[in-house]
Amino acid sequence: MKRPDTRPAFSAAELTAAHRFLASRVAVMMGRKFEEGDWAYVYCAAKGIPNEGWSNLHIDVMHGALGVEHKMLCVRSGKSIKEYCGTQLMHPAATRSIRIPTTEGEPTVIAREILQQYADLIEQRRQRVAQNTPDAEPDMRTGWLLWQGDLVEFLYFETDMLPPNPDDYWAEWHERRSGNRKPSKNLWVYENATGIKRYSITTSAGAKIQPYFDVPPPNDPNLYYFCVQGEEVENNLIRVWVTSTTALILNELLGDTHTDTVSAAIIERANAALVLREKPTEPAIEAELAKPLYITREAYAALRKAFAGVSDEHRMQRFVQFAVQ
Repeated sequence: MKRPDTRPAFSAAELTAAHRFLASRVAVMMGRKFEEGDWAYVYCAAKGIPNEGWSNLHIDVMHGALGVEHKMLCVRSGKSIKEYCGTQLMHPAATRSIRIPTTEGEPTVIAREILQQYADLIEQRRQRVAQNTPDAEPDMRTGWLLWQGDLVEFLYFETDMLPPNPDDYWAEWHERRSGNRKPSKNLWVYENATGIKRYSITTSAGAKIQPYFDVPPPNDPNLYYFCVQGEEVENNLIRVWVTSTTALILNELLGDTHTDTVSAAIIERANAALVLREKPTEPAIEAELAKPLYITREAYAALRKAFAGVSDEHRMQRFVQFAVQ
């Protein structure tokens, strides 16, 4: 059976742009949940293609011969996101556009019928992309984004979007009980060749295909890593991304935003700030592009301790509010 390979998603210039657009998005979110539309904005802006908006029903990116279906998965914060490299994860839904014929028949027969529905859906999407460029073969991909709940680190990679061959799989029923509720009954679907579980198919309300996918190893050239908060760079410095408004206020307040100036100001005011209650902050304008500031490791530690916030931008806003008092 053919397995999906990773594919290059960004040029060097596009990767730099994606990093900045992602940092900008996080800077203005002020702690709200990262959503599919946020990544659609970042991806399209970085590649310079129209953003048609994220859709749960249609393919997410369609530009020329390129078709990309984005799948996002929130993972645990507090450890390096690269620890997920080389592992297998399950996405909660590849599609909800499936019909469960029965929950009582032979599991492999039923699973293969469902996988054929999934393969037909992928073919429909391929044909839709082909309509845009009849002289070119559609380049169909699945884009996988892992993101931490605290919005510090992200991983992204793209793989070939391949329709499954139903004959390559077998299945068994699996029941799960929860208290006094009626047990749920799912199909667990395995590869014939390896015995690896590749799908879990729910059969209750909201029936859906849940695929298992492989996260590439950290040395895969088509795996893209982003750190957009508290990013360690050379010479013991930390890069923080702030909105242009916050950067302008800092420049007016301190005279410049050089590393030594901002770091010294944060450390000087940090101890006093710990005993005071900061005023609430206002969310930034989402159209702003964030600006990088470089501060020392010591200053960043003081910033996090003295000016609690949901992001680096939020912490810098609290620092500014305290500094002007």
